[in-house]
Amino acid sequence: MLKKIAKKRKIKKEYWQVTLLFLPGVIFFSLFTLYPIVKLFIMSFYEYKIGALKESTFVGLHNYIQVISDEISQAAVVNTLIYALITVPGQIVLGLLIAVFINKLSKAKVFFRVLYYFPVITSWVIVSVLFRYIFQNEGYLNYLIFSMLEVEPVHWLETRMSSLAVLSIIGIWKGIGWSMTVFIAALTAVPLELYEVAEVDGSNSIKNFFYITLPSIRNTILFTFVMLTIGAFNTFTPVKLMTDGKPLHQTEFVLTWMYKNAFEFRNMGYSAALSFTVGLLISIIAIIQFNYFKKA
Repeated sequence: MLKKIAKKRKIKKEYWQVTLLFLPGVIFFSLFTLYPIVKLFIMSFYEYKIGALKESTFVGLHNYIQVISDEISQAAVVNTLIYALITVPGQIVLGLLIAVFINKLSKAKVFFRVLYYFPVITSWVIVSVLFRYIFQNEGYLNYLIFSMLEVEPVHWLETRMSSLAVLSIIGIWKGIGWSMTVFIAALTAVPLELYEVAEVDGSNSIKNFFYITLPSIRNTILFTFVMLTIGAFNTFTPVKLMTDGKPLHQTEFVLTWMYKNAFEFRNMGYSAALSFTVGLLISIIAIIQFNYFKKA
């Protein structure tokens, strides 16, 4: 009887200890993550006014209808999708190839890891300003083109498709290092016995890559796909600093358009509706990716 009472007291003590350890995290998550999400969702149904003396008007689904029908928001979503379709496969393919190359090296592995990872830790602001200088009308690239080919300068950042191309190049260049690091970790977990058996059977490096390496790291590829897709939809700084949506909002991304509506046009309800619409779109894309990799 005494043992049962002592055991119950011990369980109760451990329960309160665990609760006290969890409580700060739960409070922090509730205040700074859960509450803002709920508040933002409520805002999306209002013509929201900032200030205690201003009254917000309930508009129902009007903001969502406006988001769907607005040509600029449609262009922003399309631009972001194009950016994702270019940068996500680009980062995965190049990151995986570099990871395979580094994984096979016997020397200088650390050097190449640092070399390719350096752009990842470089500030987006610095990178954006640097590439803006390179690609602007009087920039270094146009100077080289004119001096070598004697042709008219290319307006890289003044048309929609050329701007998306430049932004995609930056996104791939800056993100390869992250993909490389993830894939190197996955490659080290692939059993070497599989490659040894394949060599005995007369397999070559290309066959090993497609029939051993890729199937072994399939879950890592899925994880990378999902994370890079989310990252593509979170692109803000390079667009804001290099094109700022110009000309005529043709190079807007979802975050830049969301930012302008919230903090420049003070259209908080529309911006909130746009954020949840984009969140739903990302969730649908992630589900499609999961289902595709399960069937593959």
